[in-house]
Amino acid sequence: MPVRLRKLIGTVLLVLLVIVYAMLATLFAVARLGDASPLIQFSFFLFSGLLWVLPAMLLIKWMAGPKPTGR
Repeated sequence: MPVRLRKLIGTVLLVLLVIVYAMLATLFAVARLGDASPLIQFSFFLFSGLLWVLPAMLLIKWMAGPKPTGR
């Protein structure tokens, strides 16, 4: 697959990932954390704010394509 096509597909998927992840994290927070202490809320948002980076890293690694082999 050409690198330009990978980057196009990866960009669209990355934007969708961020939108869907933010909506799911917010839905969970509203449903479960309404009566929680501020420390619990802070911990959840800190953890969930960093968690989306893992699938994004894998997607960006895929977008870059295979590494060129030696000479």
